Amino acid sequence: MTRGRPGQPRRWKERRHVSDTKARTAEQIEADIAATRERLASTVDELVDRANPKNVALRQVEQARSQVFDEQGQLRTQKIVAVAGAVVGVVGVLLVIRRLVGRR
Repeated sequence: MTRGRPGQPRRWKERRHVSDTKARTAEQIEADIAATRERLASTVDELVDRANPKNVALRQVEQARSQVFDEQGQLRTQKIVAVAGAVVGVVGVLLVIRRLVGRR
């Protein structure tokens, strides 16, 4: 059986082994091949969509927005203040280091 992602339902049936099945007709085999081909095409289309640079950028923008805005569209002020404080702290440390290095 093929495995899906953790937490995702398994979408593929167990593989049939020749010893486990009765003789199949050509039509049954062709139907299985067509179904497999359709699943493969769907999977490829999904992968192409996921890998599309425009879609990747849109997902990144949405992820960034979710960090700044809550579900109701309100700013998450605590996160903004924390990030701003971190930026000010880093800039302050860089300025102190620059001053110390410049004295030599």
